[in-house]
Amino acid sequence: MPPRFDPARVPHLLGSFAPVSEEVDVADLEVTGELPDTLDGLYVRNGPNPRFTPIGSYLYPIDGDGMLHGVWISGGRSRYRNRFVRTPALLAEERAGRALWGGVESMIMPDADQVGPELAGTFRDMPDINVVRHAGRLLALAESACPFRVDGELATLGREGFGGALPAGITAHPKIDPVTGEMVVFCYGLEPPYLTWSVIDRHGAVSRGPTSVDGVDEPMMIHDMALTGRYAVLVLAPAFFDLAAAMSGGSFLAWRPERGTRVALIPRDGGPVRWAADEAFWTWHTVNAYDDGPGADAPVVLDYVQWSRLTVGGSEEDTDQATGGLVRARIDPAAGSMVRTPLDDSRVEFPRVDDRRIGRRHRYVALATDTGRTDLLPGEYDAVRWYDNETGTSRVWSAGDLSVGEPVFAPEPGSEPGSEEGGHWLTFATDRTDGSSWFLVIPAEDPASGPVARARIPVRVPLGLHGCWLPTEE
Repeated sequence: MPPRFDPARVPHLLGSFAPVSEEVDVADLEVTGELPDTLDGLYVRNGPNPRFTPIGSYLYPIDGDGMLHGVWISGGRSRYRNRFVRTPALLAEERAGRALWGGVESMIMPDADQVGPELAGTFRDMPDINVVRHAGRLLALAESACPFRVDGELATLGREGFGGALPAGITAHPKIDPVTGEMVVFCYGLEPPYLTWSVIDRHGAVSRGPTSVDGVDEPMMIHDMALTGRYAVLVLAPAFFDLAAAMSGGSFLAWRPERGTRVALIPRDGGPVRWAADEAFWTWHTVNAYDDGPGADAPVVLDYVQWSRLTVGGSEEDTDQATGGLVRARIDPAAGSMVRTPLDDSRVEFPRVDDRRIGRRHRYVALATDTGRTDLLPGEYDAVRWYDNETGTSRVWSAGDLSVGEPVFAPEPGSEPGSEEGGHWLTFATDRTDGSSWFLVIPAEDPASGPVARARIPVRVPLGLHGCWLPTEE
């Protein structure tokens, strides 16, 4: 028998991670410092936030309902709103007044008497990881399923199936080419085809339907991707789904390092996949990638955050023992090999670049980082680090008692895509001492100096995952 589940003993349901149940609107936020006049738009972030006390199991960052937190900025003033992503499962639980689905490890699903025949025996939708805007659609994204579309005020409009062309959905980390406007996506599944990729054009139409990636014959977890002008880049670490183990109370993910890690270079023109292989490593998040020269055999440069092993689904001790850092892989498509070079061995996650540099050379990488001055949970960070690829050096702003989230770049309106110092980095932060939450604005030209503005959020914003900056002008 699996051990009795006690949510009060799950660290990622407590403290700065503890979910909130109230949806609020605040018209005018109190600001320390001054919000730049150039900021005009919406910063929105997604993250797992169970609507009701979880049952069966809870695994961060996989489980949880999606909650969007938005800060609208204009004319030096700001307002805040948070909203649940209202999926059919969440609506059914709201009618029942309690959780009906268990976490992914517990395999608890309600029957028809509880939720009706359409939802009975199904997995719940969990669009709780990321949020992106493309072709006028604002999408809350799940790990590997259909996203949910929301409006400009974060109200849920419904499941987005792209006109039926992508019935299985997409993963939480599509990449938008800033030159072509295309959104390249992928999706993994528990049944064949185990891995597919697709393209959505700049107008929102699916220009390439689900295309199987040859050479993948088992269900695997792949969280993120990268994009170059020539390739979609997928890192296939040896994290395999094991439903038999999950059904008998074990982990649904198996880490098999003896299988090594492969990288798929998928030509965007539809040509055959090119593979490279190396010893096993895990990555949650890529930074960016680019083609280092002309021609199909030109090397591909991939920056990413590397971990020595899978950091979910095992024990807390296993997670604590994982080591990692910022790494650059130089991939040779002709030889099928890669050379990995550590860039920064600090404990980092949530890497971001100026989105206008996606698929092209980038200079700066912003990451959440751990100073090591206090004990933090996996996924919790107390500083922001900026790595400079040109100089090989880092600048750090220590947040003190604040736990910070993913930094997102907001460029100066009208600035050139290469001007990566013209703008601001945005993030939420929560004080570990009193639970207060803040929206931070950090200048890109001198990020180590810290925020030029802090907007007080009068309710706690739980630590979450990914977000984006949506300028009003777009």
